[in-house]
Amino acid sequence: MKERVYVEKVLSGNTSAFAYFVNNYQRMAINIACRICENMQDAEDVVQESFVKAYKNLHTFRLDSKFSTWFYRIVFNTAVTFTKAKMWVIDDEVESVAIDLSSDLDTGAKLDMNETGEIVSHVLSKMPKAYGLMLSLFYLEDNSIKEIVEITGLNNSNVKVMLFRARGMFKELITRNYPELYKEELI
Repeated sequence: MKERVYVEKVLSGNTSAFAYFVNNYQRMAINIACRICENMQDAEDVVQESFVKAYKNLHTFRLDSKFSTWFYRIVFNTAVTFTKAKMWVIDDEVESVAIDLSSDLDTGAKLDMNETGEIVSHVLSKMPKAYGLMLSLFYLEDNSIKEIVEITGLNNSNVKVMLFRARGMFKELITRNYPELYKEELI
């Protein structure tokens, strides 16, 4: 495992080896923090603080697990603490699905968004943050249910239920707001 080598290098005093972790995990850390903080400036602050915490506490990292799971848990906790967010409280789920994205994008802008990734990112940003985070962790970052449980502190059943609901909400938003782009295999 490549991560193990870098962890050992950092722990033995080679502080520049920590750049490996920054380069490999910064993008997803920003994604997680931004979904919770809902603002890029705060997300960047959270990620910076999370890297400092990870560096200072690297000696507590168990080498038998994935660094990414351990680190994303730090990012998640730091972001929730920073925003004092109630991540798992979803207000009136039925109304949440009725979000209309057309108010954010005019017809011309919809047609200009020919990149699927941009559309997915836009839809995720309009979902309740807990659902957007679940889909990002599972599909965009390829974390397993078990890893998401470790990152979020939720139990296995809660993660599965939230993923199920998030998929349904995502599908509803895509089909309603981008019918010309909807393809069953995307969902």
